[in-house]
Amino acid sequence: MTGEDEHRPWSPFAVGGEAYRRSSEPRRAVVEQFEIFVGFLAFWALFLFIVTVWLEVTGQPALGWALGLAAVLAAMAILWAVRRRVLRGHKNEPEP
Repeated sequence: MTGEDEHRPWSPFAVGGEAYRRSSEPRRAVVEQFEIFVGFLAFWALFLFIVTVWLEVTGQPALGWALGLAAVLAAMAILWAVRRRVLRGHKNEPEP
């Protein structure tokens, strides 16, 4: 942590970490869009997980739902990796 961060008040709504705070405004906006989309996919992942578990417990076929859940989780992982790559790209930006 830098000396500046030690005096910053704690916020429960803080996004990202040090790399996020050092990023430019356009880059922050892109990262926030990634986070919104990951949250959207997380909602559907939770829904698909509940449906898949329910179908397994009741003995109904759940393969399609499980494959859908796997696809959503894979999309979330890819988006998270791209988000990290975009966030770490701040090194290529000129200093203000």
